[in-house]
Amino acid sequence: MLDAETPGALPRDPAGALALLERMQLLRAFEEKVAELYARGQVAGLVHLAIGQEATAVGVCGLLRPGDTVYGGHRSHGHALATGADPERLLAEIAGRVSGYARGKGGSMHLVAAATGFVTATGVVAGNIPLALGGAFATQLRGTGGVAVAFFGDGAGQSGQFHESLNLAALWRLPVLFVCENNGYAEFSPLSAHTGVERLATHAATYGIPAVTVDGNDLGAVREAAAVAIQRGRRGEGPSFVECLTYRLRGHYEGDPAKYRDRAELAAWRAKDPIERLAGRLAETGLVDAEAAADANRRARAVIAAAADAVLASGPAPASDLTTDVTA
Repeated sequence: MLDAETPGALPRDPAGALALLERMQLLRAFEEKVAELYARGQVAGLVHLAIGQEATAVGVCGLLRPGDTVYGGHRSHGHALATGADPERLLAEIAGRVSGYARGKGGSMHLVAAATGFVTATGVVAGNIPLALGGAFATQLRGTGGVAVAFFGDGAGQSGQFHESLNLAALWRLPVLFVCENNGYAEFSPLSAHTGVERLATHAATYGIPAVTVDGNDLGAVREAAAVAIQRGRRGEGPSFVECLTYRLRGHYEGDPAKYRDRAELAAWRAKDPIERLAGRLAETGLVDAEAAADANRRARAVIAAAADAVLASGPAPASDLTTDVTA
């Protein structure tokens, strides 16, 4: 097992610590803006938000370097942003604008930001995991010391390709990091309704893959576990599995009444908000005071507000775009 007892590896310098907090605030501001635009009818289609799960995206992606690759699922706005994707281009993609990363054709569930290492997202549950193996195999052949990261939820653990991928990654000692964002629900079903396995990390042990379960709302805990796993991959020691226990504070999709969740459960998780926890911890240690944290939040929200203004002013993609970039 990976060592989960080591204290969270947060930067000891104020600038580094504040940068992580501001990145998490940027993710939150971005998704709140997406929710606002969706409610106003300015974003179409299904939208799945990861509000409340920012620590996993920032905790893992903040440790990656150029040449590493990331593969997300249907709830991956934050993963793309955490790799350094441009908020305006990402929002344009979600809003169906030609200035988006895929000229607005991918939308919320099929994001791409190749320049920052975010290869793709997919709406197919667990569909990104085999793709991450391909990325890991490519970097293994090149001998560059790069790693591939696959983000997925607890619902993916019941798919055949999840287990096949773990088996193959172990056999070929691929430099891939499996990150399970276990938020307790597969769409509307609690974990107990779709598996008898309490911790998804148990599956990794079956294939001989080092695994650990951490508090996914604790940025330091996520970074510590991810750092160990990433270094294993870079050294050619094969795959690792990090299960992050977290929670989405909104429904499965925007508009979901979420009647399957108890209000007390939601309140309990709101009290574990990863952004507030990090801000409180930094204040306690004297690294970042409340005023600096508030300033960072204002900067993050200003960036997203400006991005939204630019996107809405650009107009939607023309209908003629439907017949471009298509092969027959």
